Amino acid sequence: MLQRPTQTAAFWRDQFEVSADDVEFLYQFLLDAQKPLKVSDLALSLIDEYLRRENARIEQELTKGAIYAPRQRYQIGQTLVFPGLEFAVGAVVGVRPGQNPEHGAFDVIQVQFEGKVKSKPREFAAGLQTPHRLNQTNGESLVHDASLLSAAEIYKLYQAEIDEALLYALEEGDRHEVFVEVGGSWLLKDMLAEVHVGHMNIAEALIEVQGRPLTAQELLNEADLDSNVSLPMRVLSLDHGLSKDERFVRVRQGREIAWFLRRLLPAEVQTIPPLLRYRPLGYNRSLLSVEMLQLEWELDDEWSEGGMRGDAPSLVPSTSFTLTYPHRRYGTLPVSSRTRGFFPQSRDGVSVITLVDGRWGTRYTGWVVHEGRYVVGLAKWMEDHQIPVGAFITLERSPTTGDVIVDYRTRRPKREWARIAHADLERLLLTFDMNKINVACEYDEHMIVAEHSGEELDELRGRMEGAGIDVNALISNLTPELIKLNPQGTVHAKTVYSAVNVVRRMPPGPVFYALLINRQLRDVGGGLFSMA
Repeated sequence: MLQRPTQTAAFWRDQFEVSADDVEFLYQFLLDAQKPLKVSDLALSLIDEYLRRENARIEQELTKGAIYAPRQRYQIGQTLVFPGLEFAVGAVVGVRPGQNPEHGAFDVIQVQFEGKVKSKPREFAAGLQTPHRLNQTNGESLVHDASLLSAAEIYKLYQAEIDEALLYALEEGDRHEVFVEVGGSWLLKDMLAEVHVGHMNIAEALIEVQGRPLTAQELLNEADLDSNVSLPMRVLSLDHGLSKDERFVRVRQGREIAWFLRRLLPAEVQTIPPLLRYRPLGYNRSLLSVEMLQLEWELDDEWSEGGMRGDAPSLVPSTSFTLTYPHRRYGTLPVSSRTRGFFPQSRDGVSVITLVDGRWGTRYTGWVVHEGRYVVGLAKWMEDHQIPVGAFITLERSPTTGDVIVDYRTRRPKREWARIAHADLERLLLTFDMNKINVACEYDEHMIVAEHSGEELDELRGRMEGAGIDVNALISNLTPELIKLNPQGTVHAKTVYSAVNVVRRMPPGPVFYALLINRQLRDVGGGLFSMA
């Protein structure tokens, strides 16, 4: 039976490599298209070309002789083609009667294959009257077989392997310099307009004057590129030039790609701060009780296991969350399962939005750092409203596209007791005492914490990390400190979670696990722990 290589998994998974002929085909394909194409478009076109080449080879082989079929009779000297033997060609050198009562009268032909004159002829049945699967084979069915996989079906089955080989050829192959990737699509370098350092300098000046991200289309009003090149291609050319210049950073602005100056980005956008960077920690989640899992769900930490799944529907008009110390320290908002639907979504890069103060109407530029799962831009808002750690923050959708309203649950200002964090730099300990702070919003009393000195806490954080103090040691040291602050001699799991995050970014799961396995502590129910 004929086996086409393109119809097998072995070919696409183990043998497929983009050849020089394939690269030339892709070059001509892009040249004819005269527009950028995605990898999937290039892959489908190349698979189609493989199918076309395969059919052309089959048609060429079929012209060399008659297609062998067991029902037909053949004469000495006749040339036959055997599709089931990879289109081997042979001449009939002998015919004799066959002997098998099951098949009645038939012939046996001896065939000498080309290039194998020193080997013995092979024998095949001819004039066979009983059914045989090879009798179904004809030239038309070999080329046009409805059961064959289409290019789209092949790509769906082996997309990962095909894309890998294709991208390698485009990015690192012998002719990679002729291909250019812009915004996820590919085109030929010769199709781009010339972009030189003068254009980059103009773009830098325009963005600095405007003080906001600008699209390539906006920048083209001043950065005059070759007018002989079409406008869409000029936009792509400028996008490509900006992507190669370290001064600029690509940001998403709604559905558009815009450009901003890297040096004008907030520090928290350029580099994820240590206290917002979570290094995953292995632990046994099966030990967490239903009560602990419920607390984890309430806290909705952006780094909780499974926290980026089951997001709140995008049509929910508002949501709320509890502000933690790391986000209060840097004036950021978490991108968690509860808040994610309010912000642009991506796996990496940066998006720009507008955050609107729901109380005063002040507008702030917000930067969504997708990799870090946070939004930068509310440090001044939190200071102006004296928002404490533990405050209930509300997000609301705005009728204006790209705007998100940020608010809090107001109440009459009052001085409230809060845990004040101190850095004991000599003993490398995080300690707490109780003091009053001004609070003008509703808050979670288990989560509220304030700092004595942010700079000293930063130094303590660095020293702890250098000393290799893990979460278990950290909790063993700070939990007794927190228990002493409560006349009942207990501390809530949420309080420990809030306190740990003063010096180390940690979601609730590992914190709760460390509490449960600590032999110095006893779980007394209701989320509370006491000394054992």
